[in-house]
Amino acid sequence: MPLDFYRNPLTDILFEQTSSFVGLYDVQAAWFTRVNTAGYRQLGYPSAQALYDDPVRTLLLHRLSPAEWEQLRDETLAAGHYEREVEIRRHVGTPFWGYMELTSLALEGKDYFLVRLTDTGRLHEAERNLAQSVRRFEAVFTHATIGIIVATRQGNIVLANEKSHQLFGYPAGALAEQSIEVLVPDAVRGRHEHLRASFNAHPAVRAMGSNRALLARRRDGSVFPVEISLSYFHLDEELYVVAYVVDISAKQEAELALQAERQRVDRLNAELEQKVADRTHALMTTLAQLERRSEELAQALAAEQELGELKSRFVAMASHEFRTPLTAVLTSATLVEKYPAAEQQPQRLRHLDRIRASVKHLTDILEEFLSVGKIEEGKIEAHPAQLAVPALLREAVAEVQGLRKPGQHIELSTDGPETVWLDASLLRKVLVNLLSNALKYSAENTTVRLSATGRPGRLTLLVQDQGVGISAEDQEHLFQRFYRARNVANTPGTGLGLYIITKYLELMGGTIALHSELNVGTTVTLTIPYENHSAD
Repeated sequence: MPLDFYRNPLTDILFEQTSSFVGLYDVQAAWFTRVNTAGYRQLGYPSAQALYDDPVRTLLLHRLSPAEWEQLRDETLAAGHYEREVEIRRHVGTPFWGYMELTSLALEGKDYFLVRLTDTGRLHEAERNLAQSVRRFEAVFTHATIGIIVATRQGNIVLANEKSHQLFGYPAGALAEQSIEVLVPDAVRGRHEHLRASFNAHPAVRAMGSNRALLARRRDGSVFPVEISLSYFHLDEELYVVAYVVDISAKQEAELALQAERQRVDRLNAELEQKVADRTHALMTTLAQLERRSEELAQALAAEQELGELKSRFVAMASHEFRTPLTAVLTSATLVEKYPAAEQQPQRLRHLDRIRASVKHLTDILEEFLSVGKIEEGKIEAHPAQLAVPALLREAVAEVQGLRKPGQHIELSTDGPETVWLDASLLRKVLVNLLSNALKYSAENTTVRLSATGRPGRLTLLVQDQGVGISAEDQEHLFQRFYRARNVANTPGTGLGLYIITKYLELMGGTIALHSELNVGTTVTLTIPYENHSAD
């Protein structure tokens, strides 16, 4: 659903509970991005998606020309609102006349129209019913307890009931053919003519005088306060205005007294509400501060716990990983001293090889530490370039040949793209690390498989061994720093390899998946997206 940021439970309820068409119109795309259920059903669509996918892309029976659309769009964006009656087409069914209202909205820098369509067919029928009701009402309105005056568009009184004559001090029948302005005080007569013309231009039922004082003029020139409501009807294509007049002299006096009392109560309520608001604000401020402090403490505690756990893992790893090669160096150096004779050169060379191997092991450990530091500081970046996949796989296999145990061998297969656009250095480090782990945790006379497959834009690498495997419980934590599976605790390792691999893959936009069974083996699958580039 588009514009998820615009949605919340309240707007969803208001949007869907509306019985008429309501839609959100993308001005740039020139079509709807959302409509309510009642809306698409009203237009004969089976679903909202069917409306979105309609190639016609217009609700109007007569499509606007580009110039007409630009004018409507610009007027709506400038004024913020636009409305008119238009003829609407239905996807299924006959067209109908509706009242279209457009309201401009700006959401995340884009312009939208909130569109509402109201079927005016019922309104036209209501007008006909109203005309009939007026005819029936003429038989009884004469004896109404309020003044009722019917005037033409020009302001000429055609009907006035008995109560109207009593209110304005005219004898029975004397108001007929009088101008409505004779009932208006002289001071506002000119303004009343203007208001009458405005009403004639846009007739509508209006309640007058409820929020401001209106005055009427009797035959003797005296004025009195009134409350007036207006309605209208059409008869024989002529507009008639109906005024309902009530003398509110007594009501006005009572309202003045009530208003004074209400003002006193309002002052008391305002003072009480202000006190409640002040205390509520103080309480909310205190609660917010407490919540922030609690969150800060929780975050600090979590960070401290994580730091302590990492420190414990590091100390445990370092005490094991550094002690073993250092002990080997010290022992071999001591033994070298015991072979001073020339004929003892083979023994010296054997111990010197052990020293070099131990130093290389320490160097590899320090290199992993430095890699983690550079990764977390953001100092390592991917630098894609064109590389040959088969050649890179052969280089990775050649680099770990010296780690093989007796009888171990590596099977290599490629069935994918010959060249890709990736960072060769990062990818080679990932493969060497995975192949090293596969050889290290597999027994003698086992096979490690390395394969490459893929399809355009995606390279898949698979490393499979027949090693000790990893338990399901340990698999949940394998990609954490310094974490090592419990069944390989006595095998040299820092617990950083898979963590570094994961970070390198993130730099290349790739993912890693691991499947393992105890005493069966482990399969690691790498999926890396790539792009093809020309030679330049």
